Amino acid sequence: MADVAVARPRTPRSPKSLTPQQRDARLGWALILPAITIIGLLVIYPIIYNVYLSFFDVSLMGANTFTGLENHIGVVTDGEFWQAVLTTVIYVIFSVLGTVMLGLGVAIVMNKEFPLRGVVRSIILLPYVAPVIATVFAWQFIFDPVRGIFVHLTVEVLGIVQDRFNLIGNPKTSIIVAVVYSIWKNFPFAYLMILSRLQAIDASLYEAAEIDGAGAWHRFIHITLPELQFIIGSLVLLRVIWNFNKFEEVYLITENVKVLSIYTYLTAFTGSLDLGRGATLAVIQFLILLIFIIYYVKKVLKW
Repeated sequence: MADVAVARPRTPRSPKSLTPQQRDARLGWALILPAITIIGLLVIYPIIYNVYLSFFDVSLMGANTFTGLENHIGVVTDGEFWQAVLTTVIYVIFSVLGTVMLGLGVAIVMNKEFPLRGVVRSIILLPYVAPVIATVFAWQFIFDPVRGIFVHLTVEVLGIVQDRFNLIGNPKTSIIVAVVYSIWKNFPFAYLMILSRLQAIDASLYEAAEIDGAGAWHRFIHITLPELQFIIGSLVLLRVIWNFNKFEEVYLITENVKVLSIYTYLTAFTGSLDLGRGATLAVIQFLILLIFIIYYVKKVLKW
């Protein structure tokens, strides 16, 4: 009778029997496992669960009802949603361009030597580090139609207009205030990033260009901008991501600018508490931003 091989249970290998590469691999996994767990619980799981909720009529009092693509179809056929998309695009484009351009201009000026430059550099950072709630209240006072400084200057002092006006309360003009506030609040970040790159440019490039007869404008176009291309491209990408999802600044400064984040909040947590439709809006907002990031990284940053 043929011998039958009996499978023996494999005993775990002791750490001493592992190769250095295997020990390094185990140590690597042990070190990154807490980070993977946190990312999974705080990032990946909420995204998956939000996508799941977008296919349901969510009820806070009972079981959820599966509705398929009803929420998605309802959102994309809603004119208010497309108005929010248009408002968001306008807000993002002008606030991002204004932030980067102002940051670039201030960085170029701050890169020059002048008395008390360190003090001025510190003061420039105040808008970025100041609490949002405090700066918002200050801006609301500035544009207040009754006691505001801006209206007082334009009406009583300069006489540009005859009657007082409510710049924040008017739905047609409130987005201007939101954009200008965003530029003022966030340009110090762009200024810091651009200034750090300006200080790393080799001064001999400017000296050689000046010897060849290149003026300030030509030195800026042919030396400064090419050296700043990557940092400006990265700044635009980061600011688009942040401003596309911006909520607290816009929501606090005016109630008349309904960007996508505010529209999603109002849909999900006010009125009828349509959490399923709110989840759908969040998914669509995520997809729009993801498509933009992939296109921008491939075409502009060329990664």
